[in-house]
Amino acid sequence: MRKRTDQFYLVREDMLPEAMLKTVEAKKLLESGKSYKINEVVQQVDLSRSAFYKYKDGIFPFHTMIKEKIITLSIHLEDQSGALSKLLSLVAATGANVLTINQTIPLQGRATITMTIETAAMHADVTVLLKKIETLESVVRVELIGSGA
Repeated sequence: MRKRTDQFYLVREDMLPEAMLKTVEAKKLLESGKSYKINEVVQQVDLSRSAFYKYKDGIFPFHTMIKEKIITLSIHLEDQSGALSKLLSLVAATGANVLTINQTIPLQGRATITMTIETAAMHADVTVLLKKIETLESVVRVELIGSGA
C-alpha cells in the first residue's frame, strides 16, 4: 500500500483515468445534496464503490485548491469607454477584493490588464468568475496566470 504524501501535481483533465473523473462527478453529486448515499451516486456515474473510496480523498477540482487564496489574472481588453469599470464592477460583485491592477497603454485598440485579487470572500468559484469575465463584450481573453496563499 502506498503512503499518503503531501506532494501535489497539476494534471490536465484528459490525462486522468476515467475512474478518477467519475469520482469527481460522484463527489459533486454528493455535495449538491441531490443524493445522500454513495451507492446512488456511484451507480449514476457508473463507478464501482471501491474505486470511489480509493480516489475520493485524493482528487479535487483545481478551483478547490485555490479557494481563499490570491490569484493573478491577465485580461486582454478592447479599448472601449467604460470597459475597465465594467470589469471591476463584475469582480466586486463576486465578493473578490482587488489587491493590485496594472494596465498597459492600449496599442492597436487593446490593453492588457494584470489584476491580483483575493478570493477568500468570493461567493462563487474562480472558474465561475473567469467565465463571467469572458462574457464581457470588451474582453478578448482572460487567463489565470498565478495563484498563491
